[in-house]
Amino acid sequence: MRIGVPTEIKTKEFRVGLTPAGVAVLTKAGHQVVIERGAGLGSGLSDEDYLKAGAEIVADKGEVWGRAEMVVKVKEPIAPEFSLMREGQILFTYLHLAAAHELGAELLKRKVTGIAYETIETSDGKLPLLTPMSAVAGRMAVQAGASFLEKERGGKGILLGGVPGVRRGQVIIIGGGVVGANAARVAIGLGARVTVLDIDQQVLTYLDDIYEGRVHTLYSDPFTIEASVAKADLVVGAVLVAGARAPRLVTEAMVKNMEPGSVIVDVAVDQGGCVETCKPTTHEDPTYLVHGVIHYCVANMPGAVPRTSTFALTNATMPYVKALAARGLAAAKDDPAIALGVNTYRGAVTHPAVAEALGQPYTPLAL
Repeated sequence: MRIGVPTEIKTKEFRVGLTPAGVAVLTKAGHQVVIERGAGLGSGLSDEDYLKAGAEIVADKGEVWGRAEMVVKVKEPIAPEFSLMREGQILFTYLHLAAAHELGAELLKRKVTGIAYETIETSDGKLPLLTPMSAVAGRMAVQAGASFLEKERGGKGILLGGVPGVRRGQVIIIGGGVVGANAARVAIGLGARVTVLDIDQQVLTYLDDIYEGRVHTLYSDPFTIEASVAKADLVVGAVLVAGARAPRLVTEAMVKNMEPGSVIVDVAVDQGGCVETCKPTTHEDPTYLVHGVIHYCVANMPGAVPRTSTFALTNATMPYVKALAARGLAAAKDDPAIALGVNTYRGAVTHPAVAEALGQPYTPLAL
């Protein structure tokens, strides 16, 4: 198969879809890999590294897309890339179509086979290609929140860990999955008072057990969310429904009741956000104010630490890249996880949650 890896063009996105080690695995298996010049520089990977691994380097983005039977990316294509997609081409990347309706329409119109990292799901319900970036984003969420709580950055001037004789900062984490668990880990490490809300009692029990009382767990319902958010210095939105739009659990009225200078970090922004006042931001302009509360809603948070993120992501994606390179979409017949990753095929939406989010009919992939 001919595999193309273009340079990411989303604002301040420095990750890359394949590492040289991944290229070497693919070329040794007989595949061709075309890399856009400079695609790996943001992650500390040179063109020479890719050449040594057996890749071909080309200067033109259009050539990468034009020659590739499968394009491997990190972030969803944006408007300047839409015209480069073509019928029958496999696009393997994060798609987040629940919050990217324009892209969804383009994939359908151009009959692209869109396989989304975030909806590949194993039989035990795990999301192996979302997990590594969720771990990064969860840890970064608390780092970002702690930074914007500083007075010089517009915050209320709270040190999350406090000092002896002074209260510690209150961190409220809505969702106890991978993002939430990693956010809790960092917040506890900083010495903050941490509360995690979730609807899964097993998740709450697990967090309570491993942190031995250092984290407060609450069942998530509107009343409890409202009461918790009102007293928070930092709120981390960490809610996920695979393929679907994130439920809006924090209303504008709740935000209005927070103290001015408090911070909200909505990690669910890729899927539309779980905070009503959330809108996507970029690393260049990461925050905005609503009712005096700082909102940090960067849609590609792990892009700020590309060296870590690229290797963590490609470690997870490579088994699926190899399977798709070897068999194309036929790999979905043998692996139900890949089948669940297919969001669009031949102009149809083939994932039920994505279809609902896009307002499109759902067509099972098998049909």
